[in-house]
Amino acid sequence: MARMVGIKDVARQAGVSVGTVSNVINRPDLVSEQTRARVQAAIDLLGFVRSESARQLRAGRSRIVAMLVLDMANPFFVQVARGAEREARAAGLGVMLCNSAQDPSEEAEYLSLFAEQRVRGVLVTPADPTGANLAAFRRREIPFVLVDRSAPVGECCSVSVDDVAGGHLAADHLLDKGHTALTYVSGPMHLAQCRDRRTGALAALKDRELPEDALTHIEVPRLDVDAGREAGARLLALSRRPTAVFCANDLLAFGVLQALYAAGIAVPEDVALVGYDDIEFAAAAAVPLTSVRQPAVEMGRTAATLLLEETGDDADAHIHQRVVLQPELVARESTGHPSRP
Repeated sequence: MARMVGIKDVARQAGVSVGTVSNVINRPDLVSEQTRARVQAAIDLLGFVRSESARQLRAGRSRIVAMLVLDMANPFFVQVARGAEREARAAGLGVMLCNSAQDPSEEAEYLSLFAEQRVRGVLVTPADPTGANLAAFRRREIPFVLVDRSAPVGECCSVSVDDVAGGHLAADHLLDKGHTALTYVSGPMHLAQCRDRRTGALAALKDRELPEDALTHIEVPRLDVDAGREAGARLLALSRRPTAVFCANDLLAFGVLQALYAAGIAVPEDVALVGYDDIEFAAAAAVPLTSVRQPAVEMGRTAATLLLEETGDDADAHIHQRVVLQPELVARESTGHPSRP
């Protein structure tokens, strides 16, 4: 294996001291232009790359922020990561993006890796419903911010969306269309978002003086298109097919749409359909999807801002914040006209 080129090799090649090379790299204003040029020529010739880990040890603070999301196959989390990455890059930091795949054991391994690497801080959407992974990570004394989750006031920073309001918006929209019975398709109910969106839908029914059993609930183990197709098959097997379906995210809604289409069920003529997240593909679906929009980029940007504040020069003055953003319903063709009241 080729030997790694070090700062001493550059100094020897340029005919200067190690301190001069260090100044050229870190404090170039202290070195004459002629000497800088000679050192840079040696760097280029030898292919020298400075050791970021060594620099971090000297500085006592990493320039890497870690981000751990539930599902990188979901465009919603891509948008969240985009907002966080932009904010981190503006501060001169890099982002290490990882995917727990909704698996608590994967989450635990990544959190351990982040601790070993002594990252500056972590943006995390928890996969472990018990909170044990984060409780263990907290003892590492590395700051973290919850993303798409709400934390108790003062425990840590968090950025989330009011999912109860989002569920209310979705159900209200379907009720306004004349539907009097709704079906809610959710992922696993240990996820707070799935519970809160159902709570909002039930509140909308109560506001219209409709009974709680006017909402049929179908729970599937994942929040992806395959699980949506599974939910669609279960919808079709119901003794009375629903006229209105609200899904806990857009990927589930796409799967339901595929199942309905394959069975010859028209959307929205036979079944009205609402998703959640308003990912980029919602408007481009075969039947453009009505969806509850989450401000995903803003969520990521805000979470990164809070983490930068907590790990910056004024960290001692940082106060944990619980930021709750508001959703917005975007109506499209998938909730046109109900076929029956």
